[in-house]
Amino acid sequence: MRVDVITLFPEFIAQSAGLGVVGRAQEKSLFSLHGWNPRDYAEGNYRRVDDRPFGGGPGMVMLIEPLQACLDAVRMADPAPAPVIYLSPQGRPLTQSRVRELAALPRMILLCGRYEGIDERFLASQVDEEISLGDYVLSGGELGAAVIIDAVARLQEGALNDAESAAQDSFEGDLGLLDCPHYSQPAQHALGEVPDVLRSGNHAAIARWRRQQSLLRTWQRRPELLDEARLSKADRQLLEQARQGLQGTPTP
Repeated sequence: MRVDVITLFPEFIAQSAGLGVVGRAQEKSLFSLHGWNPRDYAEGNYRRVDDRPFGGGPGMVMLIEPLQACLDAVRMADPAPAPVIYLSPQGRPLTQSRVRELAALPRMILLCGRYEGIDERFLASQVDEEISLGDYVLSGGELGAAVIIDAVARLQEGALNDAESAAQDSFEGDLGLLDCPHYSQPAQHALGEVPDVLRSGNHAAIARWRRQQSLLRTWQRRPELLDEARLSKADRQLLEQARQGLQGTPTP
């Protein structure tokens, strides 16, 4: 997969994507990342990429011309079709299902705004989709781009050491539930003990416990996800047993 990022801070994107899973995916040639600075395509001695907004008001607005020239160069760099995605608080909230769709693309172009935003005429004519990380405002789109890059890179085949890791993450699986709790060594610690079932060696019991804990944690922390899920009869029974356990001895 190829990702092109239009940003005034391509060095930030390169640094954040050079570590961990994304960095390893690039080393394995599973994923390629390319940063493009619209300032390199601006004219004049000062290479201006912004100006004051019509109608007055605070802040500056990114200009059409350098962005258009930059985008044209991005499109010419590779013939593969690529949607242009603008990171914006006005966009559709990012979900794991959308991440999976993006991860299946051969290429995408991420557009990062700064200042008060980008000239609306450019957005209306060149952007295919707007994506938001949530209902808050950041200084620019670079952090949002870094999130999308990390999310899609880890889904590339071979990016993770264990292919099951992604399948067990929160929002994955058949119902999109939250993940279950995880434990490691030592089994006994001043902060508590690892649940006996995880040390039993009974794989069926472990799978049942993890499923139950995933259902319970989703009910406790993100109940709206259960409203959208189609729970089986067995899942409903597991959840009810876990909820009853909270009324007495907490389920481990």
